[in-house]
Amino acid sequence: MNFVKEQVVVTEVQSNLVELEGLIANQMEDNWSEPNLVTTELGDVLNGIWLGMTTGKQLGTLSKSEKEILEHLYFKLNQFPTDELYRFADLTVEDKRNFENLREALREVGLGLRITRSANMNSFMSQAEALNNKIESPLVPK
Repeated sequence: MNFVKEQVVVTEVQSNLVELEGLIANQMEDNWSEPNLVTTELGDVLNGIWLGMTTGKQLGTLSKSEKEILEHLYFKLNQFPTDELYRFADLTVEDKRNFENLREALREVGLGLRITRSANMNSFMSQAEALNNKIESPLVPK
């Protein structure tokens, strides 16, 4: 059961956060020509966190600490614009700057493309907790 929980969190959250970092970098290089790639991936991250929390709760394998870390991460990432059904989010200059700051935070905690990462739950929870500490709430542009 723990294996299932870990696979869901590592696959649906950690991998999607790494992909999000790469997409933000790509959009920065490409002058934000397709910002919906970033907002769509963020939606996947949020869905993954929700799935991880739900799966862990149903299996009874999510510790109180893990639950709190995932809840905080969900709350903090949910501040960013995401797409709605049949409508892409429109990003302001401030939104783009916030995503660029998120990319920097992801890299700082070891969640980025071409960064070696561990595929175990404890390692990821440490990264998620560090990321929680780096994301402002409410978002404040730098």
